[in-house]
Amino acid sequence: MSSDMRTRLERDLTDLMLIPGLSGHEDRVRRAIAGRLSKVGVKTRSDRLGNLIATFEGGFDAPTVMIFTHMDQLGFIVRKVEDDGMIRVERLGGVPERALASQAVILCTGAGDVPGIIYNKSHHATQPDEKYTVAKAPDLRIDTGHGSKAAVEAAGIRIGTPVVYRPNVLPMADGRIAGTSVDDRAGCAVLLELARALADRVGGPTVHVVFTTQEEFNLRGAQVAGQALKPDIAIQIDLMLATDTPEMADRGEMTLGGGPGISLYSFHGRGTLNGVIPHPSAVRLFEDAAADEGLPLQRSAQVGVLTDLSYIQLVGEGVVAIDVGFPMRYSHSSLEMCDLSDLEQLTQLLTAAVARIGPDFPLLRDGEPE
Repeated sequence: MSSDMRTRLERDLTDLMLIPGLSGHEDRVRRAIAGRLSKVGVKTRSDRLGNLIATFEGGFDAPTVMIFTHMDQLGFIVRKVEDDGMIRVERLGGVPERALASQAVILCTGAGDVPGIIYNKSHHATQPDEKYTVAKAPDLRIDTGHGSKAAVEAAGIRIGTPVVYRPNVLPMADGRIAGTSVDDRAGCAVLLELARALADRVGGPTVHVVFTTQEEFNLRGAQVAGQALKPDIAIQIDLMLATDTPEMADRGEMTLGGGPGISLYSFHGRGTLNGVIPHPSAVRLFEDAAADEGLPLQRSAQVGVLTDLSYIQLVGEGVVAIDVGFPMRYSHSSLEMCDLSDLEQLTQLLTAAVARIGPDFPLLRDGEPE
């Protein structure tokens, strides 16, 4: 592992995980990423939904590429402040109710971030029939310690205030990191490192690097970026469900520290019934790049997973699309976990794959150029 790349990935991931950015409220994250890109001479622009875009013009007539990852995280929105100062919220994104009791949170106001905790009934007062039940999200309360509605509102908290898990980073053994919003600040760290490499390249296809918004709110931001950029090839960076813990063992063969992965099948199976079957040309691209670079390449096929790519693949006449990513444990909890070696190898894989895209890249599913 390159010590310089590892240092940058760890620094970017750590810094970005400590910045709150609820879906639809990603401004601070966007500014931090734009500032990092500006330091290496990369110009960025934003659209009306807050996506951050950097374009690296190509040196020849090759298909255009959009590589993207999301900046936002899941959390809550304040829906009511009770007279006693307790705060009621609505979930935003797939927040697991069974992981919420007594969690620390912050409420993000224009005057600053306010700490709070999710109410949990005192154990000594818990009745036998309550011990194994989980409070539903509409019944949750957040306690900020203020003690009255007037005091809460004076602190800048009102209906619509965003709430996220308290930002946290825990360095773990063997180069692993746990914390809030590994999904998908790890993807942001990888995309930042890829952008640095693209800034120094000579030739290659035109690449649009996009940090998207509102992925956790039904994949909103990427749709706008895709419609504007109209790429020929779309590569989404996101987590891959690690299956190396006991309860996940029958879900696949994705291991933390086992290297980057590609998704061969994803299907939400709820609500949208959306998903992605990757384009054969994109699968070959990453398999060949991994083989040539001597990099491991894990494979994933999951139900219950949905990414921005589900909609980007439908732009125009269709887009050559694939999900690539890093193994991650404990998705959507307050402490997710990834491995820095996977992030570095993913960066190397993406760099190698982009370099292989030339004028004759096959865009049709039968393997022929258009």
